[in-house]
Amino acid sequence: MRWIIRLAVLAVIVVAAGLWLTRPQSDAPDVLAGLTPDPVHGETVFAAAGCASCHMAPEAEDDAKLVLAGGQSFPSPFGTFKAPNISTDPEAGIGDWAAIDLWNALHHGTSPEGQHYYPVLPYGAYIHMEPQDVVDLHAYMQTLPADPTPSQAHEVAFPYNLRAGVGAWKMLFHDEEWVMDGDLSPELVRGRMLVEGMGHCAECHTPRNALGGLETGAAWLSGAPNPAGRGSFPDLTPPEMSWSEDELVEYFTSGFTPEFDTAGGHMALVVENLATLPEDDRAAIAAYIKALPISE
Repeated sequence: MRWIIRLAVLAVIVVAAGLWLTRPQSDAPDVLAGLTPDPVHGETVFAAAGCASCHMAPEAEDDAKLVLAGGQSFPSPFGTFKAPNISTDPEAGIGDWAAIDLWNALHHGTSPEGQHYYPVLPYGAYIHMEPQDVVDLHAYMQTLPADPTPSQAHEVAFPYNLRAGVGAWKMLFHDEEWVMDGDLSPELVRGRMLVEGMGHCAECHTPRNALGGLETGAAWLSGAPNPAGRGSFPDLTPPEMSWSEDELVEYFTSGFTPEFDTAGGHMALVVENLATLPEDDRAAIAAYIKALPISE
């Protein structure tokens, strides 16, 4: 009987230690202290991060895309996730969030209530954003319209509905390491921020392991199946990606490929966002892609 009690106590200790190690992380407001918000730059961050593409209402058009009412579905092997309302409505959306709340969501994947967000919010990429970027993004988002549409619940079954497990996932896959590293030119540094960070390109274009973590190394941006089960996302590495830098910049600007095809599906929304960025940013993304190693 004493051995049973000891094993039970040990099990409780192990579980408690695991929960403590995988608890949601957050930063205090002083991480953003002294920063002056620039909503004009925040609009650029908003476009580069593709916020409206995921959080606009389904089938929204034109200015309605800036009403971030949520509701789009994102099927995956782990369940179907629903984009939440992130409009300025203080009850249905995030209108009462301070900049530090947005920082903790994007940097740590932690809600203001201290819960893990599922990594369908690509904080694995957004962790690279600078504090100034987030402060500016918050300032711009405060200028957007409010909408009272309630967020829809995710359709996620056991065991993936246990958010405590997300903490273990973060321990394995959530860090600030860059994939492209070394002595990079200023253009490649900016391209890396836009591709690996704000633009979260790898979320679609990189294959995942059985736990949903992104593969790095030779598999980085080498193409991946669509998690919704329809088709796949293309390989961006050479020799598969043979477009020149100028051709890539043209694609990011107009959506036209060198073969006179046009961007479709979700990529059309990505191009729509990229076209609003400064041309230097589109050139930096192209330079990053052309600097990728040959996939094996």
